[in-house]
Amino acid sequence: MEVLRRSSVFAAEVMEVFDRSPTDKELVSQAKALCRDYINSRLIQAGVSWSKPEYNAPVPGGKLAEVSTILLRLGDELEYIRPNVYRNIARQLNISLHSETVVSDAFLAVAAQIFTAGITWGKVVSLYAVAAGLAVDCVRHAQPAMVHTIVDCLGEFVRKTLVTWLKRRGGWADITKCVVNTDPSLRSHWLVAALCSFGHFLKAIFFVLLPER
Repeated sequence: MEVLRRSSVFAAEVMEVFDRSPTDKELVSQAKALCRDYINSRLIQAGVSWSKPEYNAPVPGGKLAEVSTILLRLGDELEYIRPNVYRNIARQLNISLHSETVVSDAFLAVAAQIFTAGITWGKVVSLYAVAAGLAVDCVRHAQPAMVHTIVDCLGEFVRKTLVTWLKRRGGWADITKCVVNTDPSLRSHWLVAALCSFGHFLKAIFFVLLPER
């Protein structure tokens, strides 16, 4: 009976940890892990040589890995719909990639513009697509260290702007509600809800008022 009682207590403790709401720190840490994974995927797609091992590691297994897979698939959808928006971002913003301050300010300005009219998962996906597009530019222009800057900037933006919204939804796993598995054999994920209203923010993100660099 004592063994059974201890087993029940242990099971209850495990479920409590599993079910509890994520902390701000955990959400930011997960955001940065997802960003590294997204960037690494886009660098591979772009055929860009990348030798920084700290950025090559995929996100840990489990639920976060599932979130990363879905985030990437939604990103594929978004980038397919608006392919030119997420390429050559540094050129579109007319910024130099040799200054950490310039890259940070530019990314945070675009991020703020994306979420001016509120938060949706579509806009979150767009934020990651912008981060990855800018990271590809940095590596192509021999500024790989800037990838770390971009990841940190995204984490800081999530901490200041998105954490409360994420907590209300129980964390990053809520993004799984954006897709359905229409073909179990192929495990194909398709968009269920509109990613967002493109007219009011995708067009706007590259009209951010930034000084010429």
